[in-house]
Amino acid sequence: MTMPTGARPAPPRSVRSVVARMRALGTALPPGDGVAVFNRVYLSVTEEVGRGLAAGYFQDPAATEELDVRFAGRYLAAVDAAAAGRRPPACWRPLFELRCHPEVRPVQFALAGINAHIGHDLALALVDTCRARHAEPAALEGDFDRVGALLTGLEERIREELMPGPDLLDVADPLTHLVGSWSLDRARDAAWAAFRALWGLRGLPELAEEFTERIGASVGLVGRFLLTPLPAGATRGADGPAQSSGSSTGAISS
Repeated sequence: MTMPTGARPAPPRSVRSVVARMRALGTALPPGDGVAVFNRVYLSVTEEVGRGLAAGYFQDPAATEELDVRFAGRYLAAVDAAAAGRRPPACWRPLFELRCHPEVRPVQFALAGINAHIGHDLALALVDTCRARHAEPAALEGDFDRVGALLTGLEERIREELMPGPDLLDVADPLTHLVGSWSLDRARDAAWAAFRALWGLRGLPELAEEFTERIGASVGLVGRFLLTPLPAGATRGADGPAQSSGSSTGAISS
């Protein structure tokens, strides 16, 4: 699957510009494309953050918006790299390589993208935000937890909308087992710990770079497991990716 091509877009500078870029990307990609599935999920998250900013939900709206924009910029940079024929970061490679695999379910694409973004990109975006604002990690912690509350609700929605009905699956089903092996809360906790470690290593750039590369490789490995192909007969109640990637993924879009 090729990505939209053309001049490389400018990095987003606001949540509004992030939303616009994601909507344009969603329009350009086929609905069943694995990156399109994740993009719809991420668009929902970003729109929810935008509503929170407008409603005064966050303690420091300016810092939260900067974090959100820097965070989204890393995903969009991976999209641009793939569009230009370059290799995206290691954490993103499984999703981009398997995005059209006929035996990977939409919920797997969604969780693999979330895993890549939170497991690797979030810690780096936190570091970048602290540096740009000359702030310490504690200044971001409260709103980090507020964003986490939004994400937890969205994770439940993803599982409900992209998984076959609960009457069709049980704990022995391969898809149920695979999806249940990954936790957003644990991924967020690991991202915060990685951020604190990177912040402590900011005066040792070579060591920080090596640590970052190790995180990317580890997160990419988890992504490959999440994207394990599941033949139609292996998952009871799932009639194959063509049926699953139709109305199911569409339910995520706002």
